[in-house]
Amino acid sequence: MGKRILVILGHPSSASFCGALTERYVQAAQQAGHEVRQLRLGTLDFDPVLHEGYQQIQPLEADLVQAQADITWAEHLTLVYPIWWGGIPALLKGFFDRVFLPGFAFKYRPGKAFPEKLLHGRTADLLVTMDTPPWYYQWVYHMPGLHQVRKTTLAFCGIRPLKTLTFGPILGSSPARQQGWLDQAAALASR
Repeated sequence: MGKRILVILGHPSSASFCGALTERYVQAAQQAGHEVRQLRLGTLDFDPVLHEGYQQIQPLEADLVQAQADITWAEHLTLVYPIWWGGIPALLKGFFDRVFLPGFAFKYRPGKAFPEKLLHGRTADLLVTMDTPPWYYQWVYHMPGLHQVRKTTLAFCGIRPLKTLTFGPILGSSPARQQGWLDQAAALASR
């Protein structure tokens, strides 16, 4: 029986290699019998800036209301994004800031040091591109853009990260190498 999968493209451009990974993943997941929805952040209409922090919640734009409905619907999320300046794109960070709100993704409780994880029961995979060799990103930079998403965003809200695939360096990669990465994404989606 297939899963309900939400694929979130965190790169602003669908014409990027992240866009190609998204297309390949979605196609393979659908062929494997999964029900798939997509959020392409570059096409959504929302202000990524949380102007008052969490002191005053901004009203959600229609696209973000739908994004919360899609996250609620999903059993599994797949995030596809690049590493820029060692971290995630501003658009993806703004999406997290605006959508993963108190009362939706987590809830602080009086007398408790840690919040209730309101998105518990879901899993996630990450497909991450970079121009840095992945081994260098891991051993020299210590993967801040992966830890931020896996630990301090997804796991904080109760979403259990499963698999992370890193692809790079993208810059200067051959078509054959890129095809191999696309095939890896498809294999992950087919499970």
